[in-house]
Amino acid sequence: MNIPVFKPLIDKKTIKAAVQSLNIGWLGMGKSVDEFEKKIKKICKLKDKHVVTVNTGYSAIHTALILMNIRKGDEVITPAFNNIADLQSILSVGGKIVFADIDKSLCLDPFKLEKLITKKTKAIIVCDYGMKLANHDKIKFIAKKYKLRVLHDAAHSFGSVYKKKKIGSFSDITMFSFDPVKTITAIDGGAIIVNTKKERDLAHKIRLMGMGQSQSVMYKNKRAWTYDVSVHGYRYHLANLHAAIGVSQIDDFIKIKKTRISTVKYFNKNIIDNSLIEKPILNNRIVPFIYYLRIKNDLREEFMKYLNKKGIDTGIHWQPGNKFQLFKKIKNNHLLETNKVANEIVTIPLHTNMKFKDQKKISQTINNFFKIKL
Repeated sequence: MNIPVFKPLIDKKTIKAAVQSLNIGWLGMGKSVDEFEKKIKKICKLKDKHVVTVNTGYSAIHTALILMNIRKGDEVITPAFNNIADLQSILSVGGKIVFADIDKSLCLDPFKLEKLITKKTKAIIVCDYGMKLANHDKIKFIAKKYKLRVLHDAAHSFGSVYKKKKIGSFSDITMFSFDPVKTITAIDGGAIIVNTKKERDLAHKIRLMGMGQSQSVMYKNKRAWTYDVSVHGYRYHLANLHAAIGVSQIDDFIKIKKTRISTVKYFNKNIIDNSLIEKPILNNRIVPFIYYLRIKNDLREEFMKYLNKKGIDTGIHWQPGNKFQLFKKIKNNHLLETNKVANEIVTIPLHTNMKFKDQKKISQTINNFFKIKL
């Protein structure tokens, strides 16, 4: 069996949390959801901010765009080098996608941002990537100048620190993802971090099909049978079972962080340096989600096939939106760095508690490939 790109942490603590949740017998939204939200708030040092969990990362992005009042015809600037969930969410609220280029960090290039802003621009989506954080200060400055909302897609950066501030603690609206492959998983799930009670209360309604049920009642594993419906909503609430697993993962967060940083340091030290490969630089204040390489000279496909034959899976994160048929008509002739990166990026396995023998095999296999090519 090949070494997979992703492998979620499923230890005794996670299994115990799942069994206990099932034994309670309350499978909807309840006490564990409340506990999960409180754990997120504490670990991210959110102080006066509010956490609303939902069932997927996509649901978090979609709900955030609704909270930001993005409507038909409103322009949303987002990196073309992005997950498809962000792009589909813009379409779901009737917005118009405006592709932005990235810089060497593989995050949105703030110095190419202003020329994309028009009278129809209403928001910016900024994404962190792998082991890199976007230039949030510069983007925030530009957004404030033009009175734009900013959605911080932090699906890759849960628990990381930007200029002494925890991710989620400083942005307009932040979203997290807890799907099966993320650093912290809840089987599937997402979260929105908002600044006001008004947006929190609206998000509560949106995630429950518009129903104004009392969250305090539901968080006691009880159902409110009478309610009003005042807004258009969706079935986006998080299940107790998923939340219980998320809680167990956050309780293991220090171990998750340390082991992933250790593996990245090993790769950076033991994968050889040469002109055909570019490795990411690790900042110890980052909790790594993926380990990516940039493979030069059109060798990516051959590189991926070689590793697969040797028992190592690889991935591509991401295919940029301008490459998909659905988005071909969106202006894309300015995406120079995006197109370059799209042809070079490769994800290799990175797991919490990755076995040393796997780290060694991956590094040696990569080095053997380049010994052949150099």
